[in-house]
Amino acid sequence: MPQPDQVSAPQPRLEIRDIRRSFGGRDVVDGVSLRVMPGQVTCLLGPSGCGKSTTLRIIAGVDMQDAGEIYVDGQLVCDTIHRVPPEGRSIGLMFQDFALFPHLSVLQNVAFGLTGRKGEKRGKVLELLKKVDLARAIDSFPHELSGGEQQRVALARALAPKPSIMLMDEPFSGLDERLKDEIRDTTLDVLKAEGTAVLLVTHEPDEAMRMADEIALMRDGRIVQQGAPYNIYNAPVDKRAAMFFSDINVIKGTVQGALVSTPFGEFLAPGYGDGTPVDIVVRPQHLRIDFDRAGRGPNPTAQDGVPARGIVERARFMGRESLVEFRMDYDGSILTATVPSVFLPKVGTPLWLMLRRERCFVFASEPL
Repeated sequence: MPQPDQVSAPQPRLEIRDIRRSFGGRDVVDGVSLRVMPGQVTCLLGPSGCGKSTTLRIIAGVDMQDAGEIYVDGQLVCDTIHRVPPEGRSIGLMFQDFALFPHLSVLQNVAFGLTGRKGEKRGKVLELLKKVDLARAIDSFPHELSGGEQQRVALARALAPKPSIMLMDEPFSGLDERLKDEIRDTTLDVLKAEGTAVLLVTHEPDEAMRMADEIALMRDGRIVQQGAPYNIYNAPVDKRAAMFFSDINVIKGTVQGALVSTPFGEFLAPGYGDGTPVDIVVRPQHLRIDFDRAGRGPNPTAQDGVPARGIVERARFMGRESLVEFRMDYDGSILTATVPSVFLPKVGTPLWLMLRRERCFVFASEPL
């Protein structure tokens, strides 16, 4: 029996190493590396133009990298010399426009990449359509289906050749909001049941958080942070990463003796030298209105921090929560808090605010 240190690590279904691609002298993909295991969903998340779709096209084989290597199940499929053609990579593709053939039936669309006799193909297609709850539409045409149904046909077609890897480029962006959750869940269930490694490109943080086992956050052609959704959200690498997932409030300060003095009290800033300008970042849901102390003034000795006063500038009910903006007494800046349910104080109302200190981040100040 092999010793623990002799047991080899699980082999990734997809691995890319130091992929680079330039256009017109600009680095569009700049040293991207990642691994996707069987049955794992990894999201390449980032704003438009960050290089995520180019990375996907390189993996699919429809574009060629300038440097780097791509492996499928441990086998090299592409470097700058050796290149397996797209059809030989066992990779399925799904795009936002579905790309169904309008003149072909659902049966013919799904069977397009299959080999074998006509009867065998129909049986395979019917099995796939049952997985996406569309067996009834096997003889229909795309124009007879809803957007969500067309998306499920595209999924069945992509799964028909039994790819070991599925690449998905903004596949749900063309759907109505009410359909997205249902179709995403169906897609995820089918792909995981097949043990397919999934690399999903999206610019929507909510979609990445809902679907991904791991998120790779891209910016300017690079992966700036990678990890489980919980870790990415709760331990952002910098202010821009925090902003990508939600609105933020920023309180500025300067480090002295590893501490930052603010109107909300002192914050630890280990690793920053004296005189370093920093931003204290807190999300609106972690800015607390101190109702117990409202109108009675601050209590600097309170163990839970120092309150600071703000004047209500605007209050709006957003459905599940209320959004309240305050102009702060200490410097006139605007801070935003979210409050569960309905809370609509009048404009001009003074209230005391406190921070959930354990949910604050300290970053060196940088322009956005």
